[in-house]
Amino acid sequence: MPGMRRPLYRDDALVLRVQKLGEADRIVTLLTRQHGRVRAVAKGVRRTTSRFGARLEPFGHVDVQCSEGSSLDTVTQVEGRDLFGRRFLTDYPRYTAASAIVELAERLTPVEREPALRLYQLTLGALRALAEGLRPGPLVLDAYLLRAMAQAGWAPALRDCAVCGEEGPHRAFSVPAGGVTCLNCRPPGAAHPDPATLDLMSALLEGDWPAAERAEPPVQRECAGFVAAHLQWHLERQLRSLPLVDRREPG
Repeated sequence: MPGMRRPLYRDDALVLRVQKLGEADRIVTLLTRQHGRVRAVAKGVRRTTSRFGARLEPFGHVDVQCSEGSSLDTVTQVEGRDLFGRRFLTDYPRYTAASAIVELAERLTPVEREPALRLYQLTLGALRALAEGLRPGPLVLDAYLLRAMAQAGWAPALRDCAVCGEEGPHRAFSVPAGGVTCLNCRPPGAAHPDPATLDLMSALLEGDWPAAERAEPPVQRECAGFVAAHLQWHLERQLRSLPLVDRREPG
């Protein structure tokens, strides 16, 4: 009814993406703690006089209040909790890793307003790790990709055979088969990664950072290739941001 107040809600949120709307507004895609992925109009945020435009930038962790709408919600208040992006906008490796993380978070929440608390917590942890800069950005990204796939039910088998379940370790790896396979189940064209690569994938999935950070650069690169291939198989197309990730060694 005309003049009727729209319901308000308040939530913690991560800013996944922003798009221009008209001359001064933006559409903001948020991953929220309680409400899942929502899209909301932030009115006037592109004006220099905006009270909260700078808080609604990609990778930010914010406290946001919105009014519900029929297709898009409307941002009415926002407070910055931790604007992670400010800490790595000039660091291309970390920026590109963060871009791939938020793109996957959006892809894994195809239904708006469907709660996704575990994915929210995982994404928040990954962006915080990139902002702190205590661990290599590419490893943070690959750990996020593996754990996000595990939450979606797509985790690669890394020890026992993905086809018959025969106890491993096994050394053949097939993306279509779902991970490592035994000799009897190994499909044509299966790869044979360095055993250290499978160990690194396991360490990233399990959060064993001391073991992960001991991995040599060639092992890290091979791991990244298998993680990206496994993800692309399940998404059926590649993340746009993933080929842009800078995996060069620092210095």
